[in-house]
Amino acid sequence: MIEAWQRIFPGEEAVGRELLTRWSEPHRRYHTVEHLAFMLDVIEAHAGLADDADAVRLAAWFHDAVYEVFAGDNEERSAALAVRHLTALGFSAPRTEEVARLVRLTAGHAVEPGDRNGSLLADADLAILASEQPRYERYAAAVREEYAAVPDDVFRPGRAAILRNLADLPELYRIVPARAEWSARARVNLESEIATLLGAP
Repeated sequence: MIEAWQRIFPGEEAVGRELLTRWSEPHRRYHTVEHLAFMLDVIEAHAGLADDADAVRLAAWFHDAVYEVFAGDNEERSAALAVRHLTALGFSAPRTEEVARLVRLTAGHAVEPGDRNGSLLADADLAILASEQPRYERYAAAVREEYAAVPDDVFRPGRAAILRNLADLPELYRIVPARAEWSARARVNLESEIATLLGAP
């Protein structure tokens, strides 16, 4: 993974390793290095669709760098971390602000028309929803583990409401060429999990 970081910042290890340490924190179950690597693979496969692929890559690295399960400001704190580190590394101010904007965007995945960077980042972050059923089920189980402190009678309707909001979006994916196929598969996964959550005793 550090090699992926060094493709952007050749020879720089300290910040990259700090980020990997953050992504490896013991309380994480889904928001882990595996999720980061999955996102980076999606971004790499579609890098030509972005206006600034490195800004999108960096936004992936930073977007959940600060992650506390019950905090409401993870994205804002992650954006601030990105600004601090990228400024220290000499990344240009406009591109640093773009990374911070993209990190904040992952709070709700609201992407404006024509925002190619934001579209690719959002598609990568939500790509797990379109994965094959076994991988999706592992993702859903990992999310439940992250919220292990929440009792089932609270978790199930809350999680179902979040998934319903996603399933009802007019566009789940915005820029990847396979967005129609991804959307169809994601909606099957989402509806299946919603039914399980609301139908469980």
